[in-house]
Amino acid sequence: MTDHPLPTLARLCLLRVPGLGPARQRALLRRFGSAEAILAAGPKAWADAGCSEPLIAGLSAPDRAAAERDLQWLGRSPQHHFIADDDARYPARLRSIAGAPVALFAIGDPSLLDEPQLAIVGARGASSQGRENARAFADAASRIGLLVTSGLALGIDAAAHAGALDSGAATVAVCGNGLDRIYPPRNQALGERIAACGVLLSEYPPGTVPRPQHFPQRNRIISGLSLGVLVVEAQLGSGSLITARLAAEQGREVFALPGSIHNPLARGCHALIRDGAALVESIDDIVAALAPQLRPLLPTPASATAATVELPVDDPLQRRLLAQLGDSPVSLDQLAAQLSSGVAELGAALLGLELEGRIEALPGDRFVRLHRRV
Repeated sequence: MTDHPLPTLARLCLLRVPGLGPARQRALLRRFGSAEAILAAGPKAWADAGCSEPLIAGLSAPDRAAAERDLQWLGRSPQHHFIADDDARYPARLRSIAGAPVALFAIGDPSLLDEPQLAIVGARGASSQGRENARAFADAASRIGLLVTSGLALGIDAAAHAGALDSGAATVAVCGNGLDRIYPPRNQALGERIAACGVLLSEYPPGTVPRPQHFPQRNRIISGLSLGVLVVEAQLGSGSLITARLAAEQGREVFALPGSIHNPLARGCHALIRDGAALVESIDDIVAALAPQLRPLLPTPASATAATVELPVDDPLQRRLLAQLGDSPVSLDQLAAQLSSGVAELGAALLGLELEGRIEALPGDRFVRLHRRV
């Protein structure tokens, strides 16, 4: 048995009605009060609610047998989850986007879905350098506490998931099919690793086969879960650019890695940069852009005590920052003037020190030094 009640058969039936998208389903739920009431209302009431004839036909003959199979799949393992949008486990960032899914199916730990996330996406036919870049950025993001989210596709997606897992962190894979299968099959082992120490996620019920139209749809979930989207390699017109466009529409940060002008897989990233995406060369560029959003999500560092020992700091700028900081607050502008450094560069270094518990950020972009205990 799961820790949460299984959904009603009626709720699962609604998810399988052709043409009943999230917006329409929410409107019907508001009008009739429950999934059971919707299905019991009848053709006249559905027509009065603005349903089309095809939709009325679907509501008249819901696939109860398939919904029963969904219930069986959910009851098969405590790691199988149904997360409706009124469930406390439904991720808050995703709930805020237009067209958010009415419900999600998950395998793994759904509590991870509210963690701060960075989406890393890109070409399926990625170059070896592109895959290595995706791994490296996923590893670096995981080490500073960002959960890596992607789409389990071949190429950049798979490399990003593997980079996060190999660093010892979890990762989220958003799928364009039902979770009773791993797609593509070549990523079977990777999908099993993600299910074991991360989350496989889909808005599609078990048994749903992967279709081309599902993947642009799932891209809005990848970006909706995340604070920002990093595109590593992409051709012009690729699905990764759809994810980036959705991210911008959702108010998320968009990042792109530049590449050679002779590489067709760099053209999508160059187009994004021309359109305003942030050019990224290191994880510090991403951290600096996300710092205002990350700071409220960080744990409050422990108060300094007399019996503490400072651990060494490898980064030269961070060492210089620590030398300037003490028990009295110092503003970011003061630090920039004292160290003759750019605000973005300082922001990344300061956030790194804050993540390590060496400094504390105060209102007004002011900082004080803490002393780490070993």
